[in-house]
Amino acid sequence: MFNVQFLHVVREFELARIASYLPPGARVLEIGGGSGYQALRLGQLGFEVCAVDVAGSNYAADMVFPVQIYDGRHLPFPDESFDVVFSSNVLEHIREPGEVHREACRVLRPGGYCVHVVPTGAWRFWTNVTHYVEMMQRIGLALPDLLPRGISRGELIRLLRSVSPLVRIMERYLIVPRHGEHGNALSEIFSFSARRWRRECARN
Repeated sequence: MFNVQFLHVVREFELARIASYLPPGARVLEIGGGSGYQALRLGQLGFEVCAVDVAGSNYAADMVFPVQIYDGRHLPFPDESFDVVFSSNVLEHIREPGEVHREACRVLRPGGYCVHVVPTGAWRFWTNVTHYVEMMQRIGLALPDLLPRGISRGELIRLLRSVSPLVRIMERYLIVPRHGEHGNALSEIFSFSARRWRRECARN
């Protein structure tokens, strides 16, 4: 289940590592700023930060930093405006990332670079596993209601009604939803590999 507070804990872990890749006082553009939490924290660490995101973000109610809305294609900044372009778990959600990479290169100053946090194949494998672990836990919680408590018409009706939550669990958990824009939960184990991400970055 989505939880903003837990997401902030994850972001703090990321930031502890990301900050070491950023020149002190760098001007940073965050693509996919969400609630602006990372932009806010980077600003508190002494960086000059701008953040953009597409309209309809899931984080509108949790905004903590002014995130500028843009069209997802053309960054609303002049050429050579930033020292670093940064994103966290964004690239996999872009159907055609080439244009985003080109725009990132355009707004980077000479010697500037991108820092992208992306999901890994190992992450995808273990989220697939835990998806089914959670399914079994929910089935286990529902099973006691399927045990008969007597013989009567009312008990039969109760048992039939108890099947409905089990069916809903199976419908929800039988197929793991994909995380990104391409493939499925199984193919993402391979498409999220470090080799594939390096190849994409090198190509762009």
